[in-house]
Parts: sequence; C-alpha cells; structure tokens
Amino acid sequence: MIESTPISSPHLHRQTSVGKVMRQVVLALLPGILLSAWVYGWGVIFQCLLAILFALLLEATMLKLRRQPMSVYLFDGSAVVTALLFALAISPFTPVWVNLAGIAFAICISKHAFGGLGYNLFNPAMAGYVFVLLCFPSPMLLWPDITGGNHPATLLQTVTMIFTGTMPEATLDSITGATPLVYMQTQLNNMVMMSEIRSSPLFGSFAGKGTEWVNLAWAGGGIWLIFNRVIKWQMPSTFLGVLFVTSLLFYWFDTDIYISPLLTLFTGGTMLAAFFIITDPVTASTTPRGRIIYFSGIALLTYVIRTWGSYPDGIAFAVLLMNAAVPLIDLYTRPRIFGERS
Repeated sequence: MIESTPISSPHLHRQTSVGKVMRQVVLALLPGILLSAWVYGWGVIFQCLLAILFALLLEATMLKLRRQPMSVYLFDGSAVVTALLFALAISPFTPVWVNLAGIAFAICISKHAFGGLGYNLFNPAMAGYVFVLLCFPSPMLLWPDITGGNHPATLLQTVTMIFTGTMPEATLDSITGATPLVYMQTQLNNMVMMSEIRSSPLFGSFAGKGTEWVNLAWAGGGIWLIFNRVIKWQMPSTFLGVLFVTSLLFYWFDTDIYISPLLTLFTGGTMLAAFFIITDPVTASTTPRGRIIYFSGIALLTYVIRTWGSYPDGIAFAVLLMNAAVPLIDLYTRPRIFGERS
C-alpha cells in the first residue's frame, strides 16, 4: 500500500512571489530611468543609487530591531522599488541628506511603524516624498534646465550639488530652471494665457519638453506590466480616463486658462503614478467598486491640486489623501456575501 500525505486546499497556485513581482516592476522602470537620465542628467542615476543604498541599510536595521528574518524580507525587492519611486520624484540636484531623510521616513515610519510590508496604510514612496517636500522645499525646486538655453550641468557640478548642497549663484542660475508644471502655474497666476505659455521652449511637441517622452517610457513599462499580469489594466485606465475627461471639460470651457488634456497626461509624473504608484496593492482599495472610487478620487484630487493648489504636480498629496480614505471606502463598498441580509 502506498501511503500519501493529504494536502490542504487550495491546490492551484500561481507561480509568483513578492520578489518576482518587484523584479518585474524594476525592469519596467528601467527605460524611464534611462530616459530621465538623458533628459535631466547624471543626477537621476545618483539619486536612484543613493536611495537604494539608504533603503537597504534602513530596511536591514528595522528588520533587526523588529526581529524579523532578514533573509526573507531584505531582498524581496520592496525596499528597492520604494527607493526608485522616491528617487524619481525628487529633483536630480537634491542634497544627499534630503534623500536620506525621505527614505528614512518612507522605510521606518510609513512602512515598518505600521507593521512592515502588507500592513502599511500609506504609500511609503509618496509619504517620503511629501515629507521632504514640506521640510526642504527649496532644494526640491532646483531642477536642471531642459530648454537648451543654458549649458547642462556637468558630472562634477551634479556631484557637488548632491553631496554639498551648494554651488556659486552664477553657476546655479546657469544650470537650473523651472519645470513645465511650475512654469505653467506661475504664468497662469500672473494672468498669462495658455497660448503664450505654450510658446516657451519648456514645451515640446505635445507636452513638456523631454517629459513627454519620459512619460511615454513610463507608459510603455506599465503596459508591459499589464501584459505580464503584474497589474490590472482597470487601475491605470480608470485614473487616466477620469483625469483626461476632467481636463477636457475644463479645457473646453476656457482654453486660455486651463491646461489641455495632452499636457495633463504627459507632463509631470502622471504616467509614473498611473502605472507604478497608484497600483500599489497594499494601499489601494480592495473591493471592485472601491477601486473605481479610489482611482477616480486620485485623478480628481490631482487635477484640483494642479489647477488651484500651491503644489504644481499634486499626485503625491492625492495618493496619500485617498490612502487615508481607503478603510472607509472598503467599509461601504464591501460586496454582500451570499445569504447575507441587506
């Protein structure tokens, strides 16, 4: 007689893991990272490498303090993805201590203070970004000039800015400039019409110069994730659809004071958010109707903050606000169990 050990259900398993998913996300990010480095310079690569180093060191420290198995959690890729998303949101000229402060807040507070991966209420990368944006606003506004009017920053100038945070004023003025979203917001507040704003060398064929192609790279990486079933197509499509329709309605109302839908979708970090940030399964709503409310809420808040708020992009604030609303959304959109009384 052949003895067998009974195996409990379920018997069907998908061949995936946290580590495999995170590696796929990193691969999907690579084209956008390389194109961002081409547009903004070496600072993008430095910020990514520094953020990964800080994230792994802090992750190891927190795992040791919490007496968690380091071999299981340290190299699952979650810290690396958080680091990359944070690094891609900050300026390439951000000083090293600002990078460290943001990663420390993301890993130690937003992630491990809530119990670690799977228990965090807020998206760690966006929480870290908002923390440094509020604490260190000046360094976060220093972006490389992409108009071609000034000389691009050299490798030495980039390293000096990152590791010392200082640069002669004349040199700083010659290598930095406004981002398309910052420029648009400033000019619109000064009652300049969109037709005049679009004539600036900051803008390219259909959106911000350089940023339009970076956003296309994010979208390409995101579509690859959809084909590999890492994320569901409904997530980015709901967010982008609501953002597009909202922008289109206001643009139809007055083309002189509202941003066009193409500018809305392909300027700033819209595509990065659509495919890599809001799709975080831990901090998003878990119910079918709740997901529609969640992604639509992020889109509407993003447009509102971009149009009437003090911060040009607004995506990080929109994500965190909807993260906070997720428990309430899930409570009121929970599907009724079969046999349950209404």
